[in-house]
Amino acid sequence: MAQKYFGSDDPIGKILTFKDVPTPYTVTGVMAPIPANSHFHFDLFASMASLPEAKAPNWLQSNYHTYLVLPAGYDYQQLQAKLPQVADKYMAPQFEKMMGVNMAELRRKGNDIGLFLQPLTDIHLHSDLKPESELEPGGDIRYVYIFGAIALFMLLLACINFMNLSTAGASKRAKEVGVRKVLGSAKMALTNQFLIESLLLTAIAMLLAIGFVYLTLPLFNSLAGKELTVNFLANPWLLPGLLVFGLIVGVLAGSYPAFFLSSFTPVSVLKGKFTSSKNSIGLRSGLVVVQFFISIALTIGTTVVYQQLSYIQNKKLGYNKDQVLVLPETWLLGQKEEAFRDQIMQDPRVVNVSTSGYLPAGPSYNNNFMVYPETNSTQLVKTLRYDVDYNYIPTLGMNMAAGRNFSKSYGTDSSGVILNETAARLLGWATNALDHTIGNSDNQGNKKTYRVIGVVKDFHFKSLHEPISPLVMVLGHNSGTVIVKVKAKDITGLLTSLKKQWSQFTTDSPFTYSFLDERFNDTYKAEQKIGNILGIFAGLTIFVACLGLFGLATFTAEQRTKEIGVRKVLGASVGSIVALLSKDFLTLVLIALVIASPIAWYIMDRWLQDFAYRIDISGWIFAGAGLTAVAIALLTVSYQSIKAALMNPVRSLRSE
Repeated sequence: MAQKYFGSDDPIGKILTFKDVPTPYTVTGVMAPIPANSHFHFDLFASMASLPEAKAPNWLQSNYHTYLVLPAGYDYQQLQAKLPQVADKYMAPQFEKMMGVNMAELRRKGNDIGLFLQPLTDIHLHSDLKPESELEPGGDIRYVYIFGAIALFMLLLACINFMNLSTAGASKRAKEVGVRKVLGSAKMALTNQFLIESLLLTAIAMLLAIGFVYLTLPLFNSLAGKELTVNFLANPWLLPGLLVFGLIVGVLAGSYPAFFLSSFTPVSVLKGKFTSSKNSIGLRSGLVVVQFFISIALTIGTTVVYQQLSYIQNKKLGYNKDQVLVLPETWLLGQKEEAFRDQIMQDPRVVNVSTSGYLPAGPSYNNNFMVYPETNSTQLVKTLRYDVDYNYIPTLGMNMAAGRNFSKSYGTDSSGVILNETAARLLGWATNALDHTIGNSDNQGNKKTYRVIGVVKDFHFKSLHEPISPLVMVLGHNSGTVIVKVKAKDITGLLTSLKKQWSQFTTDSPFTYSFLDERFNDTYKAEQKIGNILGIFAGLTIFVACLGLFGLATFTAEQRTKEIGVRKVLGASVGSIVALLSKDFLTLVLIALVIASPIAWYIMDRWLQDFAYRIDISGWIFAGAGLTAVAIALLTVSYQSIKAALMNPVRSLRSE
């Protein structure tokens, strides 16, 4: 910003004047760039000293975040334990004056107001506040755990593949082990040899993985919306950590094959009597079950995520988000804003126009409005307040459940309100709210009464993670955003015309716009990214599992070559042999499905609890995941099975 306004000049002591701000500002410093991992970002800081609200002795406003630097090693919870006393001393008297209700009575009804502390390093991943209460949307530690677990599962699958293929191919190294033992090699020396082979393979894989991460990190950042980097110098623990991790993985993957291969009896293997034990075959079968258990669980999870996202996209919201154009920051026009709106309304491509800063899609608004029914000031209901104009409800296609919209024909509508159905229900007027009154007090205790002229049908003005809150609409001029309902035809031409009209009213600010459906989709961008990443991980996991299954099928076909030759001589068909070789693997996949289904259902049901409006997990999702796993397993195994079944039996039996 210093370069933008002052170029290469020294900005210190220079004056900045802001539009519509009477007080000029003096530049007193230039900050270093804020890193990407800050919990909020900004272009400049301005002193609050000139703002009236900065000096107001009002403890009930919550418009600002306050940062405290505490002494090193100090337990912040000691300070937090004292905050209720602060609330009772300063907030309670103001609340009682404003609402006529004391704090003790408020707490008896299960409500409370107060202050709390939040460690700065907890904000990004551990904040339990609603997104609109934070300066910027944060992350979620649960997804870090989920994707970390998936990465470990994929690594586990690779280890399982290594164990399976090493033990299944043991016959190829049996004679080597026998000869080495005859020549005097100790069992521990053979074990170490096989472990070192595993560690070398792991080391090569790790080098390839680091290179792969460097190449694909920009793509991942684009997909996940992150700015992650790999910097060994900035994180000195990273390289030693990777080395230790690689050592653990190499030992984990190679330990069982090492002990298994080194345990062969020389006499048996040199006579050609080596066969896999029932224990090793049973272990390999168990490992295949684990592989497909993970794959099926991920497939079910991915399907549920996509189903929930599809449900959100297609759910009836109570308003029409299609073909609605949003023109932000129209407050920059000042007194010309109304003329700009009226000029837009003259365009035949425009259906309706409204001016209000409150939009039902995108970031939510914390404009709390404490009201009570009739004259009962003790029955407080916390609602949200929307200041709207006469055209707000028709422009957004909302429907009235009772009563009417605001109208210029009624001069008393300035003291009228429209409730949503939830607010009417909480105030005790579920059947007939019309002509009832609600009361409200400002910060100075001045009371105002509103008459209910209508009830709008409930609509979703927050994320579907949350249930619909009580809402009160009042008639008022709330500048800042023009909402335009447009016809489907020639939107490009309309935008060109609007840009031209905007430039006629102001040349200081660029013309910007968005569509309401895009703002709605942005609300669930995090879930969409998670669904995409989960889908990629599920695909990779299934691919790794199939690699192992393909290898096992290859070795199984090799071990049963003579059996297949005998069966073909005795008249077995190709189909029966393929079925014989595939049957055992398909059985293992079905066992994995039976185990994975209830566990995946439990995990995804817990995930869906975060949505107030969610799908029911249908049985077809599990059936589809099972059929997919069976089809993939069958395709993986069938190539080797058909190849073995088509082999000439003369070649396989010639050595007998």
